[in-house]
Amino acid sequence: MIKSVFYRLIVGLLSLLSLLPLGVLYGLALCLFILLYYITGYRRAVVDENLRNSFPEKAEAELKGIAKKYYRYLADMVVETLKTLTIPKHEIIKRVEGVNTELVKDALNSGRSVIGILGHYGNWEMCAQGFSLLFEKRRIIVYKPIHNPYVDQIMFKLRSRFGATLVSMKNIGRQLIAYRDEPTITVLVGDQTPAFNELNYFTNFLNQPTGVYLGAEKLAKMTNSLVVFCDIRLKKRGYYTCTFVPLFDEPTATAPYEITKAHVAYLEKVICQQPEYWLWSHRRWKHKPEDVRKAGLSNSAPPNI
Repeated sequence: MIKSVFYRLIVGLLSLLSLLPLGVLYGLALCLFILLYYITGYRRAVVDENLRNSFPEKAEAELKGIAKKYYRYLADMVVETLKTLTIPKHEIIKRVEGVNTELVKDALNSGRSVIGILGHYGNWEMCAQGFSLLFEKRRIIVYKPIHNPYVDQIMFKLRSRFGATLVSMKNIGRQLIAYRDEPTITVLVGDQTPAFNELNYFTNFLNQPTGVYLGAEKLAKMTNSLVVFCDIRLKKRGYYTCTFVPLFDEPTATAPYEITKAHVAYLEKVICQQPEYWLWSHRRWKHKPEDVRKAGLSNSAPPNI
């Protein structure tokens, strides 16, 4: 009961704060940047290690510059995501521009479903709301439930504000089977870190063996959906484009892991172009191939690289 009241109080306070203009919130973002980068050093060791391992060819000074830009953008992304709690529909339409949407609309209108893959790049939360307003057919967002139920409720509300259907990762296969008679566009984040007992596949990503979920590839083959990459780019502060890049038209004709390697390689290319917009504070490489081998997990195939 006390936790429930506290949750409602927090949501109310955050909602009130989100009513402030983005210009004002960006002022708060500057304060947040100073707090994260200079005062607390939030996950600084994780960020520095991830950058060094990902870009061994870069000098230390350049890596420090990328890290600083990352924290500056992270602060912006936090306040932008806060704004999405109450942002009006017309503001999202103005701030998230869909590019090459006809590719997706043509597939949906012909009765075919679409699988969209993105990474933790740019403001994926704001762009998820924009995605909800780009298409009329059923829009599905695959999400990984957050352990804290109160935070999970906030994020669920935020992501479903404009009509998207949210489905947890463990239920998405059954849900797509239930929707097999209607065309849908399903988007999922392709750079999530699998749980240790789900590490069935490793590939090379940013110069490191990286465990990757095979869910996008499995769903695409199960439904023979058009596979696109959702390429999110920052146009200017608070404004984004989401370009739908075709990857595979006939996923059932692809070789094993071909779809997975393709979307991982595309994301890597995007990150290398402007690395400061990826989520470097995420512990992306906490599981190693040798750890899986040593554990001898019965449900884990030998890692592939």
